[in-house]
Amino acid sequence: QVQLVESGGGLVQAGGSLRLSCAVSGRTFGWLTMAWFRQAPGKEREFVAAVSWNGGNIRYVDSVEGRFSISRDVAKNTMYLQMNSLKPEDTAVYYCAVDRNVQFPIPTGASAYEDWGQGTQVTVSS
Repeated sequence: QVQLVESGGGLVQAGGSLRLSCAVSGRTFGWLTMAWFRQAPGKEREFVAAVSWNGGNIRYVDSVEGRFSISRDVAKNTMYLQMNSLKPEDTAVYYCAVDRNVQFPIPTGASAYEDWGQGTQVTVSS
C-alpha cells in the first residue's frame, strides 16, 4: 500500500506560479513511476505529467509542455510539479498517482495508476 499526500495548491493570478508536492510513504519510492493528473469541474481526469522510477523518462501533456516541470527527490520521498505561466484553463484539482509497475513508455491513462492522493485545488484567476 502506498500513501500519497499532495500539497501546494492555492489561488494564483494568470501568469503566476505554484509548486505542488506529493509526499510518498508505504513503499520504496525509487521503484515507482509517478504522475500528476488533474480534473476540472464537469470534465474527465486528465494526464498532466509523469516521471519514471529513475527520472530518466518524463512525459507531459501538450498543453503544459514548456510551462510545467515534474521532478522527484528520492531522498525526501517527494515528487514535485513546478507550474509556471499559469492560465485560467489550468484550474482543476490536481492529483498525484503511482504506477507500481515499471512500464515503457510511461502510461498516460488513469487506469494504469494504482494509488492516488486526495487532491489539491489549483485556481487560476484571469
